[in-house]
Amino acid sequence: MQDMSHQAMGYDRASTMFSPDGRLLQVEYARGSVKLGATTIGMVCKDGVLLVADKRVTDKLIVADSVEKIFQVDEHIGAAATGCTMDGRVLIERARVIAQQHMVTYGVPIDTLDLVKEICDIKQFYTQYGGARPFGVSILFVGVDDNPTLYVTDPMGVYFEYKATAVGEAEDEIKAMLNKEFRETMSIEDGVKLAVSAFKKVLGKDFDLRRIDAAFIKADEKKFTRVDKRKLKL
Repeated sequence: MQDMSHQAMGYDRASTMFSPDGRLLQVEYARGSVKLGATTIGMVCKDGVLLVADKRVTDKLIVADSVEKIFQVDEHIGAAATGCTMDGRVLIERARVIAQQHMVTYGVPIDTLDLVKEICDIKQFYTQYGGARPFGVSILFVGVDDNPTLYVTDPMGVYFEYKATAVGEAEDEIKAMLNKEFRETMSIEDGVKLAVSAFKKVLGKDFDLRRIDAAFIKADEKKFTRVDKRKLKL
């Protein structure tokens, strides 16, 4: 009832307007769009970092390879967007520009955390000024600097570092699986198997390898690499 009262009073009409109990309702709605998005899994393994995403390709006439869920940002950084994918694409393109500008200016690759902070600053900006809505997307960034790292950014501009996590419509079920089965001693190959197994469980009869997109960065190579679909079979 309180939410309905806040809506009736117009507290959800602008991202810059706090409700009486201190909430930014437009930002909460943006978080809701992330919950409706196709699920993405990220893991930090003993030999690198891994992203596995559901492309949610349900139409047999769609060319599955044309649907991209995981993106290369820099040689040593990858990202995946969950929620409003078009919002994610814009932010990831911005991340690519930031990474290239850093390389041109300083002559060294940007640290993953520095890039994450830049993107979170942009996200936060859209919660503070009128005339624009918040970005309805959560982006998982993986990278290898001195060590492999995984960060998750939310629509409010907050970021967290994880060992393993999931974001999207099936995140609660997959997080429960990760809490039970994920081990820091896992290799990237083991992580791929765990992620595919998790998707098989949550998607059930809708599971199809055409829906799965995966990429990794090995700690010793620091090179973004897409997983061959043939290697996704359990």
